[in-house]
Amino acid sequence: MIFVVLILALIGAVLLALFVGVWFWALAAIVGVLLFIGIGDYVQTKQSIRRNFPIVGHFRYLADWLHPKIYQYFVEPDTDGRPFSRIYRSIAYQRAKNVLDTAPFGTQMNVYETGYEWMNHSIAALSHHDILDEPRFVIGAPGCKQPYSCSMLNVSAMSYGSLSKNAIMALNGGAAIGNFAHNTGEGGISEYHDKYNGDLIYQIGTGYFGSRAEDGGFSPELFAQRAAADNVKMIELKLSQGAKPGHGGILPAKKVTEEISKIRNVPMGKDVLSPPYHKAFNTPVGLMNFIGQLKELSGGKPIGFKLCVGSKSEFLAICKAIIETGIKPDFIAIDGGEGGTGAAPLEFSNSVGMPLREGLAFAHDALVGFDLKKDIALIAAGKIVTGFDMFRVFALGADVCYSARAMMLALGCIQALECNKNTCPVGVTTNDPHLMRGLVVKDKKERIAEFHKETIASFIELLAASGIKKIHQINRSHVNRRIEMNKSQRYDEIYPYITKGCLLDMSSCPDSWHSYLVQADASTFQPKFEIAFES
Repeated sequence: MIFVVLILALIGAVLLALFVGVWFWALAAIVGVLLFIGIGDYVQTKQSIRRNFPIVGHFRYLADWLHPKIYQYFVEPDTDGRPFSRIYRSIAYQRAKNVLDTAPFGTQMNVYETGYEWMNHSIAALSHHDILDEPRFVIGAPGCKQPYSCSMLNVSAMSYGSLSKNAIMALNGGAAIGNFAHNTGEGGISEYHDKYNGDLIYQIGTGYFGSRAEDGGFSPELFAQRAAADNVKMIELKLSQGAKPGHGGILPAKKVTEEISKIRNVPMGKDVLSPPYHKAFNTPVGLMNFIGQLKELSGGKPIGFKLCVGSKSEFLAICKAIIETGIKPDFIAIDGGEGGTGAAPLEFSNSVGMPLREGLAFAHDALVGFDLKKDIALIAAGKIVTGFDMFRVFALGADVCYSARAMMLALGCIQALECNKNTCPVGVTTNDPHLMRGLVVKDKKERIAEFHKETIASFIELLAASGIKKIHQINRSHVNRRIEMNKSQRYDEIYPYITKGCLLDMSSCPDSWHSYLVQADASTFQPKFEIAFES
């Protein structure tokens, strides 16, 4: 039917153009184009909607493309956006720009909804002016030759390539201004990381980029050379990440430019694999020995590892390996399953990996149970945007924080959800020169520094409101969670503490930990289920 209408319209437009006026040739051209598109839709076999409804079917794809944009700007409530609601996007923008960030007319949160959380304030609250300087935490286990005084809030791992060079330079410039650390991500250290000489945490993943031998394994010589740089303050070995734990990656040969080849120490013209496992070790004891090797090669800089907690017995096996070898990581970064990435399989993003709060509380308690926490710092990562987000993870046992997507918001990210398409409209996650030029480094590095400063300031205000001066005084009793409409619990009730050293001996192990401890073996990452079941 639509073709009959178009053919009649085309004939009519041509007749009108011949006998009435040449302007109708334009109408004839438009109808001709629509007829051509319609025929193409009718004969193609890949899309049923277009085949059954030529021309009109295109509106379905247009609506699908417009949906997230219309929803975000015209439909989405302030509290319901995903992954970050408008409230939290706005606070990041406001603090980055150093404009008014107060909220009028009370909270928009439903304080009686299950999951709502709040902290306890004190009648004997302190003035935040009494806490003048940003609290910092020194990372470095006993014997560490170059301990690092770390900010409470730092830039989480985001590689060059997943972020544009302008974004990397702005993050590093902001870190230099604000005296906090910038995690490189597993893509290696580029010239853009070095541009402003901000403190770096050099992350090494399963691809060993920047420290990669020709066979794809770890190169001690290249690592020592890279780790020796003055701006490299710590080294982080990535075991897994929250957005896609247990998943490797591939960099197609066509994306391996001369620049990427140089940064990552990979050959041009070949696909580059990042396996889901490390080649340098395959047991907990092997992991500790590798960390000991990194400590020596780096000249004694703090060495730690990052993971999203999966099997609890695996983490306990690592703790047993620390005891057995005597080699202690200087820090452990806990990434939550709610963590973000530019691209990940949906099932991994939605359904793999322990969320941050459970993972962080478990890791802290495991270290306490093995009497290791006093020497090992914990870094928390997973949707940390506000001062309360920081307060909450400190209550669960973190010593410092990472933030990735909040830093992206401070760069100007509008949550367009196009990170995996190289079409980021604000130049954050694209290497398209036309789009990247919109991110002006001179302006955005100041915004990164300002966001960091204002977020730390908001945290200090909360610290003062709770009536305490020191971060280590924050504990789980300070935070509450509504578990039913008429019932709430403190974090220490939801995540009960365990006794220091209780996991060193099976006789003192709490019942809820017993099966995991039995499964854990320093000689293997595989849980020993048969032993656990027999016992």
